[in-house]
Amino acid sequence: MSEKIKAYGTEAADKDLQQMEIERRAILKDDVKIDILYCGVCHSDIHAAKNDWGNAHYPLVPGHEIIGKVIEVGADVKNYKKGDLVGVGCMVDSCKECSACEDDLEQFCEKGMVGTYNGKDKHSGNRTFGGYSTSIVVREEFVLKVPTNLDTKAVAPLLCAGITTFSPLNHWKIKKGDKVGIIGLGGLGHMGIKFASAMGAETYMITTSEEKAADAKKLGADDVIISKNQDEMKKHAGSFDFLLNTVPVKHDINPYLQILKRDSTMVMVGAIEPLEPMNGGNLIMGRKRVAGSLIGGIKETQEMLDFCGEHNITSEIEMIDMQDINKAFERVTNNDVKYRFVIDMKTLKEA
Repeated sequence: MSEKIKAYGTEAADKDLQQMEIERRAILKDDVKIDILYCGVCHSDIHAAKNDWGNAHYPLVPGHEIIGKVIEVGADVKNYKKGDLVGVGCMVDSCKECSACEDDLEQFCEKGMVGTYNGKDKHSGNRTFGGYSTSIVVREEFVLKVPTNLDTKAVAPLLCAGITTFSPLNHWKIKKGDKVGIIGLGGLGHMGIKFASAMGAETYMITTSEEKAADAKKLGADDVIISKNQDEMKKHAGSFDFLLNTVPVKHDINPYLQILKRDSTMVMVGAIEPLEPMNGGNLIMGRKRVAGSLIGGIKETQEMLDFCGEHNITSEIEMIDMQDINKAFERVTNNDVKYRFVIDMKTLKEA
């Protein structure tokens, strides 16, 4: 039997989020049912709710940074039991057969991964609803084990902001002694600093804002470069082994290419839109590369959570009630949060 539960979502791009009732599918033999305790608020939630990417299906219930406890498992579930602390990130399914899935890169599934919200459920055929809700039913392979030594509520943003920054640092094998620059200090950038520092890199925050310098150093940055200061940028010309660019909007990447070493890479994880024109000379003169990265596969996401458990890494968060989500969306849009909002789902359950 399917189940009707409380959620917060929107009926149209120009409407606020409000409380609504949604239907969750009945648990199947390889499913895990999760009571949601906390859900992070990602900028993607806002883009989706406002239909900024042109692919929204309504009603839309956002949320893909989910932490909760298992309350029921299907007959064939082997790795989870009632009471386990678990997480669900940006995906809840994929074909599990294509070359990407075989390489544990479900985010690049050739048939299309199923998003935690606004995706198409392979079983019911209905749209998926996200974590701004009281519970969720997810295929076992897409459920993650959460280290119990961490502050549970501050783990939630690791399921998107965390893996989005960990994956490129991990893939490009950042190690002790590498000089790494994290461009932009926000929800993604603050996690990039924490991970690069924990990996042993000489870690720099590169920002347009002098006011963010003190915060960056508290988070683990060895130093801060103000990108508007041309003299500072020139001082670091040709010196970085790796740059992680978390800026979420269109911008000029040419100044950053000039501080990369020969044969080094800048990875884009923030701006999913056209960028300012790039001067090819900045690549050619030094055999430099610009690459992109999208979250991580389930295997790598579990590795990231385990790494966080070992190094005591969580996100910097501000807790909110479910009823304050529209105000939170406004503040995220205005960059007025340090550095991720997390919703206490108890406030929805008790509404």
